[in-house]
Amino acid sequence: MQLADKLGAMVLALLAFTAVIGLILFVVAVLEKRGVRRVAWFFVGPTVLLLIVGLVYPAAKTIVRSFFDAAGKTFIGVDNYTAIFTSPDQLIVLRNTVLWVLVAPFVATAVGLLYAIIVDGARGEAFAKALIFLPMAISFVGASIIWKFVYEYRFYDPSLKVNPQQIGLLNQIVVWLGGQPQQFLINQPWNNFFLIVVMIWIQAGFAMTILSAAIKAIPADIVEAARLDGVSGFRMFRFITVPTIRPTLVVVLTTIAIGSLKVFDIVRTMTGGLYGTSVVANEFFTQSFSAGNQGLGAALAVLLFVLVVPIIVYNVRQMRASEAR
Repeated sequence: MQLADKLGAMVLALLAFTAVIGLILFVVAVLEKRGVRRVAWFFVGPTVLLLIVGLVYPAAKTIVRSFFDAAGKTFIGVDNYTAIFTSPDQLIVLRNTVLWVLVAPFVATAVGLLYAIIVDGARGEAFAKALIFLPMAISFVGASIIWKFVYEYRFYDPSLKVNPQQIGLLNQIVVWLGGQPQQFLINQPWNNFFLIVVMIWIQAGFAMTILSAAIKAIPADIVEAARLDGVSGFRMFRFITVPTIRPTLVVVLTTIAIGSLKVFDIVRTMTGGLYGTSVVANEFFTQSFSAGNQGLGAALAVLLFVLVVPIIVYNVRQMRASEAR
């Protein structure tokens, strides 16, 4: 009986879907007779409405709330923004965010470019690219859990000369090399770099895929002309490859920079923002939902929006310029 109910529900769902599609097509056919513009508004209207309800209104409300106190009742002007740039804790958050944006995009792009050059044309190219790209298929939370095990630390007491078996891969390698295990996720400020490694590990595959396609798209006549002029090796890379794929490099850099600005999952999963590792996105969540400071949380959200928008605009312009060439 349960199977029959499930089949019946599935049939009803299919009939409802068919009815909705049929109704949409009927309305479009009727509107089409009255003008193409009405048909366009029929499709664009719901999208605009959803954007207003789901994006514009929450954004406006967040901006307004950023000028109020923690409870969201008393107007305090720009005090929340002042706190972001004067509070010692918030300055650490800003420092970490800048560190992510400066390190992760450039290193991930450089590693991806190196992968693209090494793997390009090599035997087993498809398999190697799939292996390098594999981290992109893992969620940030999943990747963070994997690397948390890599950085795992077990207490070591030198006075007792007791060196327990390390289950963290990195600490076990340190022990094999004769060193002492370290708390990689606690020791400041290096713990931020160990978190950034996770982002680089994930994004390097993305950079390699895009840059490899760009390198393969370099016209053969340009490469042949350069070789006839005696250009090869590093000079070929510097004077031919890099200038030709420059628009793609910029797009990859800015795309990873946007992800680095908005990074939340890695920090939240691995350290929870403790030990001086919090970034703007994590601090916004902490202040809004854990500390109950809605005003400061809203101000951090607005700051994140202000930082991301210029990069997105620049990215879109570079993509259009690249397509126009």
